[in-house]
Amino acid sequence: MHDGPLIVQSDKTLLLEVDHPRAAEARKAIAPFAELERSPEHVHTYRLTNLGLWNARAAGHDAEQVVDALLTYSRYAVPHSLLVDVAELMARFGRLRLEKHPVQGLILSSNDRAVFEEVLRSKRIAGMLGDRIDNHTVAVHPSERGALKQALLKLGWPAEDLAGYVDGEAHAIALREDDWHLRDYQRHAADAFWEGGSGVVVLPCGAGKTIVGAAAMAHSQATTLILVTNTVSARQWRAELLRRTSLTEDEIGEYSGQVKQVRPVTIATYQVMTTRRGGAYAHLDLLDARDWGLIIYDEVHLLPAPIFRMTADMQARRRLGLTATLVREDGREGDVFSLIGPKRFDAPWKDIEAQGWIAPADCVEVRITLPEGERMAYATAEPDLRYRLAACSPAKTTVAEQLVAKHAGEPTLVIGQYLDQLDEIAADLDAPLIKGETSVKERERLFEAFRQGEINLLVVSKVANFSIDLPEAAVAIQVSGSFGSRQEEAQRLGRLLRPKSDGRTARFYALVARDTVDAEFAQNRQRFLAEQGYAYRIIDADDLATLDEQP
Repeated sequence: MHDGPLIVQSDKTLLLEVDHPRAAEARKAIAPFAELERSPEHVHTYRLTNLGLWNARAAGHDAEQVVDALLTYSRYAVPHSLLVDVAELMARFGRLRLEKHPVQGLILSSNDRAVFEEVLRSKRIAGMLGDRIDNHTVAVHPSERGALKQALLKLGWPAEDLAGYVDGEAHAIALREDDWHLRDYQRHAADAFWEGGSGVVVLPCGAGKTIVGAAAMAHSQATTLILVTNTVSARQWRAELLRRTSLTEDEIGEYSGQVKQVRPVTIATYQVMTTRRGGAYAHLDLLDARDWGLIIYDEVHLLPAPIFRMTADMQARRRLGLTATLVREDGREGDVFSLIGPKRFDAPWKDIEAQGWIAPADCVEVRITLPEGERMAYATAEPDLRYRLAACSPAKTTVAEQLVAKHAGEPTLVIGQYLDQLDEIAADLDAPLIKGETSVKERERLFEAFRQGEINLLVVSKVANFSIDLPEAAVAIQVSGSFGSRQEEAQRLGRLLRPKSDGRTARFYALVARDTVDAEFAQNRQRFLAEQGYAYRIIDADDLATLDEQP
């Protein structure tokens, strides 16, 4: 036993004592391979997972480094069985390799004959392989490169992809750092991606993921396809690229429901890419036809299944995923790993906040007691209706109005899931409402008026969850959400994290009906933010009048 900050347990959990003088040093050492699960006040819990260890191995870390970090920082003796498991799990990565062959083209090879024979007998991959070349090599159909990596990951033998990338069509792109400069972490993120060839950069909302994308484009010097969540986001990307790079308006195309331009740099929405006509994804075929040198996936954690399938066919292109969280509620993190690439850079939210690049935030959960009539309606409702009844309680509308009044004059967003609830709140507050049916032109007008301070209150549906740049938003009031979605909670807080010109703390309120599934979902929704170090204060709705301005 020695005085280390880490307790390593046989169930593969790592407990980090936050107040220990070597805690920061230990956190940095384990971050590449351990997944943060919980981060309350005093002890943070990490876990060793297969995917996390393979991710680290793909990013260049070996088992010796992992074992050394555990032994160096552990307070007690590290269980020997765990060290053996770590070494053996990490050794699975790279036992199979995808490579280019001068004659056969794409091949799958292995120096481990037993593993090779095992995977070749799997029905899951039989149709992806060509002729057997020798005892250690088999040809692979080039179009199956991505699907094969997915299948091998599920078999527990993740392949190391050494087949390289095509350069794509060359196109000159330079950063134009006249009145700004890349922040250190942005430069490190772009460099780490480029050195790895493909992969994911994880940065908090407001930390400049678009700029990391621009830096990657400057590295590639090639035509680039950028996939984004919606048209408003596409136009924000376009404006940033015009400001930050040498690209001109004629070099950047928009490919959305309204505009169909394919140019050297093309920004397309996921929605138009996944539109089917006659059973076919016509737009996927069109965009696949260009010789792209780089593909950027904004909000990569949201990738719809058709984009995964397209990506499986585009493994020869360099691919950059950008996100604030790799959490996927459908559990498809493995697909992001195998098809986009491993995590190349990850900066904890609180670290970026400490550097002053994102605003500090005070998170408050406001507990609401349903009136007796609503409690009875909830208690006797069918299970699939209960969340909506709790989430849309008129009592929440009253509390939302009180909070808006409390923060009168501050740039405020009221965010929700259910349109009838938002319609009522917007009418009561006499505030503009942005929802799915709001035209892109009207959305842009309202967002710009909010940025300019012409209006300081917006009611928004989930269409504003992602990639909307509202730097001065200082208060968010969440009245309802998508059940227990952790990624949505993170994105909604992210609307507030752009640094404020006056340095103020952002306020994030979550309105929750106690004694209902609303409260259960709220706990799950808050998990990711708790992992990032954000603690929710809980207050009763009746105590709003005495709510302190400072946490």
